[in-house]
Amino acid sequence: MTVRGFPPLRIHLRQRIRKVDAMKETLTYKDAGVDVEAGDRFVDKIRPLVQQTFRKEVLTDIGGFGGVVNLDLQRFPDPLLVASTDGVGTKLRIAFDLDRHETVGQDLVAMCANDVVVQGAEPLFFLDYFATGRLQTDQATRVLQGIAEGCRMAGCALIGGETAEMPTFYHQGEYDLAGFCVGVVNRDRLLTGRTIRPGDVVMGLPSSGLHSNGYSLVRKLFSRDRGFSLDRPLEGMAVPLGEELLRPTRIYVRTILDLLERIPLKGIAHITGGGLLGNIPRILPPECGVEIHLSRWRVPPIFRHIEREANLPVADMLRTFNYGIGMVFVLDPDRVESASAFLSDAGETCHVIGEVFARGPGENPMTWRPDPA
Repeated sequence: MTVRGFPPLRIHLRQRIRKVDAMKETLTYKDAGVDVEAGDRFVDKIRPLVQQTFRKEVLTDIGGFGGVVNLDLQRFPDPLLVASTDGVGTKLRIAFDLDRHETVGQDLVAMCANDVVVQGAEPLFFLDYFATGRLQTDQATRVLQGIAEGCRMAGCALIGGETAEMPTFYHQGEYDLAGFCVGVVNRDRLLTGRTIRPGDVVMGLPSSGLHSNGYSLVRKLFSRDRGFSLDRPLEGMAVPLGEELLRPTRIYVRTILDLLERIPLKGIAHITGGGLLGNIPRILPPECGVEIHLSRWRVPPIFRHIEREANLPVADMLRTFNYGIGMVFVLDPDRVESASAFLSDAGETCHVIGEVFARGPGENPMTWRPDPA
């Protein structure tokens, strides 16, 4: 039995649906806050910067699904790969406040490449991750310029990265950074610290300042609420506070690799989060400890200001900051003179900051002699 009127009713409903569909607003990925074309333009803009970092081992250009690197088995016949990843942390807040983005890329490379070289490895390639709410091409380019410059300083190729637009995840003008570095070392030249013995000497290379650690405390100490301005220098400092806080992390790669070609070092420690007290023990055998002498190097003024403003004891400063020493290495006493001479000829300042002692069970691996001043 056919119900009269049903076919016209079905036609009427179809017409209504078509009208509703016609009234719907088209919503694109760009409308949602992600501009794919802007991302493509950004890649084209930074391509020359990236290509300037390429080594002969790089076989692909940027823009592919992955970077391809050829391992030179003549130079590294028994290769081990050494990898590290890190970020810049809340130091980025200073860059946001001052709209200064040229140096944080060097920080990113330094935090990764320095961790690779302390194991005797030569950094081969680097990748970055840049995430923001809405891509600002000029800002992102300035960040990538710093990353590319850091890669040139470290001698590693910037073979790729990720630029992620994530609307509502980040406030306007803000971003986050992560870096990934891979290096290579021959098995017989891998540095582990296992040959360190009591009586060995500890030497240190100066930092350029805070590097990229302790900024959650530093920003709280030097806030506007406490009467500080990033535009004014602190007492005894030649540059405004903001410039001092953005001073980029030193990249020690070339210095360490050149030194390793001449001097058989036993262990190297990159002084990052955890400071001198937290990082030196990472390379010590269980039976060894280190005593450092705080009077053997000049502590930069920024650390003294932090010490006073936070009313921190020296132990806390040494657990939080590099305190003016960014890279530490251990060697035989009879190698100290030749190491010092080489570093001096290379224009480096180096300090004998301590020595290794025999540590008993339960004994602290780190002790220090206070600064007489």
